Amino acid sequence: MWLPSIITIFGQAASTPAELMGAFALLWFLVPFAVVPLAARWDAAKVAIAGAAGLAACRFALLFVHGGQPQLYVASTGLLAGLTWLAASAVRGGPAAVGVPVGLAAAALQHAALRTVDLSWQSRWWAAPIVALECLLLLWCQRRAAPGRSSAAAWFLVGPAMLLAGMFALSPAIATVAVSFRFDPVASDAPPAVPELLLGLAVAGFLAGATGRLRGRFDRVLAGLLLLAAAVIWLTPDGLFVALLLGCGALGRAFRAADGAPAPPGTSAADGTPAADAGRGAAAGYAAVAGMVVFAVAAVAYYAAYDLGYPNQWVPVAVAVAPAWILLRSGAGVPAAGVPRRAALAGLALCFLVPLLGVTVTPAVTATDGTAGGPERGLRLVAYNIRMGFGLDGTYRPAAAARAIAASDPDVVVLSEVDRAWLLNGGHDDLRVLAAELGMRYWFGPAADAVWGDAVLTNLPVGAVETVPLSAVGAPTGAQALGVVVRFGGRDIAVVSTHIQPPPDAEPLVQVAEIAAFATRFGAGRPTFIAGDLNIEPGDASMRAFADAGFADGFAAFRPVRTFPADVPVKQIDHVLVRGLTCADVSVGRAVTSDHAMVATTLR
Repeated sequence: MWLPSIITIFGQAASTPAELMGAFALLWFLVPFAVVPLAARWDAAKVAIAGAAGLAACRFALLFVHGGQPQLYVASTGLLAGLTWLAASAVRGGPAAVGVPVGLAAAALQHAALRTVDLSWQSRWWAAPIVALECLLLLWCQRRAAPGRSSAAAWFLVGPAMLLAGMFALSPAIATVAVSFRFDPVASDAPPAVPELLLGLAVAGFLAGATGRLRGRFDRVLAGLLLLAAAVIWLTPDGLFVALLLGCGALGRAFRAADGAPAPPGTSAADGTPAADAGRGAAAGYAAVAGMVVFAVAAVAYYAAYDLGYPNQWVPVAVAVAPAWILLRSGAGVPAAGVPRRAALAGLALCFLVPLLGVTVTPAVTATDGTAGGPERGLRLVAYNIRMGFGLDGTYRPAAAARAIAASDPDVVVLSEVDRAWLLNGGHDDLRVLAAELGMRYWFGPAADAVWGDAVLTNLPVGAVETVPLSAVGAPTGAQALGVVVRFGGRDIAVVSTHIQPPPDAEPLVQVAEIAAFATRFGAGRPTFIAGDLNIEPGDASMRAFADAGFADGFAAFRPVRTFPADVPVKQIDHVLVRGLTCADVSVGRAVTSDHAMVATTLR
């Protein structure tokens, strides 16, 4: 919840300078360095208990504290308490190389069971009891340090592993998108239960890697290379599926290698068996905090690129170097963790059964031709920039957004700024969640990367589907045009969903020309409309360019149709452009579940 709060509340979705936002975020990760000497000189157990209590209190409070500065600072306080607990736990000692993988696996399984919507955003009665039980379990585990060795390498690995696991290796949302792209070049509905089973396989592979025997140099080199390869290929739609399968086990192997890392000062046996305080102390504490700084810097560096415009493909690869180095720095084998057979079988069953709780059980959608109301009814359209699902106050309320959309009784929904897995926003799959709430099928066109883009939702019969990338021309965020042909009222209608990204201080004429050319070709003489957040206003040269290409301003007779910002709209930047169609019954929604207002119209 802290990362989304940083971007939507402090950052105001790119209106705050990225440098200032990054400095604010990094500050919370630097303060815990001061905790390490305190824990080492005083009482690490008491510091860990205090941190755990603060984390638990903030975690529970965030069930009720939603929106604005209170959400931001409760989440930030919880982060600081969590880092304090982590640093003190490292100083205190314990088997991070086993405990951390189990925690990451449990988090991934819960996220899948919740359909990627965190408990903090759930409005169901059972969210509070579950969080309360989790908080009590955390506090109960602080009674004493867990037995076993704790190397500084294992504690340092926590931060990089959290980033890689959240970005792709253990992400339920990535599993869904990966399955979607495996069945369709343009990502559409994934077959029921398949993404959940894929996620279960990834978690099982991760745990097997973290607890199984590491045989020697060949195993280490292979795991390191597979992890680096996964970090390279996951950025593409075709690479998601393979990256998930390669990355999970390799990341687990890095923890196993860390567990067998050369013993720090204080060990007394040649085989690395720890003396009384082996692996405990300031070194492990500083390593844990440093690893979390890597997490913070890498997360900001990767996602800030979509505002600042520099290449970011290197970030996950650079982070993957840390676990790869842990794997490769020694050629020694490491024995298995000695997990009892029954416990292993129970864990394996949980890996596959828990995600199935998140399978959508709503009846299969039946495609309709939309003719029940007669041809005079017209096709109902909703166009909405959902800002990754976050409202102006920084809350994530997909159910409220779905209710606002459903109130217009749409046949077709066009969405912009759809986030399907960004760790920055909590790893949500906005599209799958909204589609389930609306009971609609979806098609997705990736723009910024493989999991951020635009979408079309409809239950009408669908024919051709195609997506094309648009030229950046200096714009920091990628753009695309997604075409979907729907059958309505006895005729085919071409839908084009897009989100124009203007270059700095210039008209987006290049993207306008590309969208118009694509819509003309894809439409192939059919009635066609272009809809979405176009980031242009009536009277702009870009609107005239669309008109010259044959796409009229569908809202011209209804101006003003102000859509931004959602609470007090002053700009008209969301549009519907038509060829062979006319707009009627134009309305602007009042929901503030995004920074844009929703627009609805009837097309005839």
